[in-house]
Amino acid sequence: MKIYSFQQILSSINIGTILLISILLFAPALSSAQNNQQTLNIFNALQYGAVGDGKTLDTEPIQKAIDEAAKVGKGSQVLIPSGHKYLVGTLKLKSGIDFHLQGNAELLVSTNQKDYTGLAAIVANETDGLSISGTGSINGRAMEFMSHYDKTIEWWIPKEWRPKIFSLTKCNNLKVSDITINRAPLWSLHMLGCENVLIDGIKINNDLDVPNCDGIDPDHCRNVEIRNCQITCGDDPIVIKATRQNENYGPSYNINVHDCILETQDSGLKIGTETTQDIHNIVFERCTIKTSCRGLTIQLRDEGNVFDVVFKDITFTSRYHSAPWWGRGEAISFTAIPRTPETKIGSIHDIQVINVTGTSENSIRINGTKESRISNISFDNVNVNLYRWTDYPGNLFDNRPTKVYEEIETHNTPGFYIRFSDQVILKDCSISWGNNIPDYFSNAIKAHDVTGLEIKNFKGESAHPDRDQAIFIIEN
Repeated sequence: MKIYSFQQILSSINIGTILLISILLFAPALSSAQNNQQTLNIFNALQYGAVGDGKTLDTEPIQKAIDEAAKVGKGSQVLIPSGHKYLVGTLKLKSGIDFHLQGNAELLVSTNQKDYTGLAAIVANETDGLSISGTGSINGRAMEFMSHYDKTIEWWIPKEWRPKIFSLTKCNNLKVSDITINRAPLWSLHMLGCENVLIDGIKINNDLDVPNCDGIDPDHCRNVEIRNCQITCGDDPIVIKATRQNENYGPSYNINVHDCILETQDSGLKIGTETTQDIHNIVFERCTIKTSCRGLTIQLRDEGNVFDVVFKDITFTSRYHSAPWWGRGEAISFTAIPRTPETKIGSIHDIQVINVTGTSENSIRINGTKESRISNISFDNVNVNLYRWTDYPGNLFDNRPTKVYEEIETHNTPGFYIRFSDQVILKDCSISWGNNIPDYFSNAIKAHDVTGLEIKNFKGESAHPDRDQAIFIIEN
């Protein structure tokens, strides 16, 4: 048998043979790519009659694209093409589609209430497998829903009606990624009774002096991850709720918020104030709160219980703002205060605060009441520097909303203030004081009506060492 060298075999193959071999080798891959392209069903809003000039109402053609995509499902994409502005009223998203804002595509919300079928610009009800994606944006046109700016209280006064941007109800397997929301006149992304949710990399750029323009509100939601988001808004950037509803949407639990950058004139990371059902198994971690009126907040005011919550690896700045904003610059505020005399209030228990550092104008406050004591709270490596840098009135705690106790309470400013609480542990924590220290700044730790308080390796003096002791515990 004659043996041929590799070079001899190559020299015997002509160009036609090489092309034939290439086709045979790569045909399966090409065929697969073509099949994948064919199975990605794209429903282009422009092809359904959308104009995209920012003046013509495009609700109907975009809704038609949504409806047709939903008939096919399986991830069919509703494409909102780049390079256009689309004026819309209420759009109703459906199961199994990817609503995709391509490139710099912008949805411009209508200012005419007649263009809406509900209280939001984009709604979804009982969907499964809905995705909202793309680098485009939604412009909420907040200023056009405002009446005027009140210089006395330093915020905008809304007109009688203003829409939310997103209202997503009972959606399962929901994903929202990469989009931008600008200038929402009311809540930006409200999710009610949703399960198995991923919010990834979205940006919210709202006006800091517009009230109620929350960022992300998981409300009666379960199995939620919120990550890599950048949020600027007047009201709470990320707040977990259980609002009072006519329907039972269930508790809020298994929610993880991480790696977000936040800026607000309200609470940076918050649970409450609406707590009509239990909220538990919540983790906030690796977040930066650039400015706020409270850094970390749990406001229990209703019959639900808040427990098994972790705040970890967070930095914050908290300061006073004008009187209408809830919060008086408290660094951390966990309060259990009945909303009304008739409220049968739940409890706050089993909360961990780990590796948290901040600068603040007011106390770390753990304040239960006779109606609801707070228990099993641990602070581990929590370090706060306190001083005053704004000119707003101080010497205050904010108890709102309540009709049982004084709403704004005159109170001196210790580093830690602990009341009506049990089994509170402070481990490796510190309080320091900056340069501008008012007379009403007081002890490093002040506690009363407390049992089981443990203080381990604490560092810090009182604000005025010649007057106040560092740790002041009033016996029950």
